[in-house]
Amino acid sequence: MDATRLFALEGRKALVTGASRGIGQAIAEALAAAGAEVAMTARDPASLEETAERVTGAGGRARSFALDVRDVSACRQTVETAAEAMGGLDILINNAGYEEIRPSLDVDEALWERIVSTNLKGAFFCAQAAAREMSKQGKGAIVNLCSLTSYVGVPTAVPYGSSKSGLLGMTRALAVEWAEYGIRVNAIAPGYFRTTLTDVFYQDEEWRKRMLGRIPQRRFGQMDDLAGAVLFLVGDASAYVTGHCIPVDGGFLASI
Repeated sequence: MDATRLFALEGRKALVTGASRGIGQAIAEALAAAGAEVAMTARDPASLEETAERVTGAGGRARSFALDVRDVSACRQTVETAAEAMGGLDILINNAGYEEIRPSLDVDEALWERIVSTNLKGAFFCAQAAAREMSKQGKGAIVNLCSLTSYVGVPTAVPYGSSKSGLLGMTRALAVEWAEYGIRVNAIAPGYFRTTLTDVFYQDEEWRKRMLGRIPQRRFGQMDDLAGAVLFLVGDASAYVTGHCIPVDGGFLASI
């Protein structure tokens, strides 16, 4: 057995939503470094320029597409266009997300709609469009970006936690339904990683100290920590793995 082939992605075509920064950017780079051709989306295509430059600068191949995942028809059209441009679609990373901290008694319909439509509805319709492409070739891998809030309750993050809990349930259900098409559906749940969405927390020194005390590895996550889990889930190493979510959290969930 050539163990290196278990994680190699040469010739495979990947689509990463929300790839302009943070986790999405890191995943796009990791996929490209493993040999995949990567199509990337963001609401503002200009914001993808840095990611594209990082991918191509390292010798990878990248394409950029404008997409607001709340637009169902745009999800379908963008996935179809990306698959046509690349000559197929083997991998989808549902990373596009939105979060806003607000006490539950102050949550209005507009905020609920913005968060749930981005994190859950958008992920489903991107996955649906991707599955239609993947079923043509009889195989594919989808990875959804869940969260620690898929497992635990976090005050002032009820819409976000609701959307991410739903995403975990969706991951399991689609894995069961789409197995007959050769499509595997898994997820990762990043722990505490500093991104644009979560930066508000990290600005609070007391919060940082408190959270570090609850993480067994006593450090926050680095973007490189996510690469191995994603490459495992989209490559041949996980050919018999579907319907699961891997927490990448320094042991946080195991300790509670």
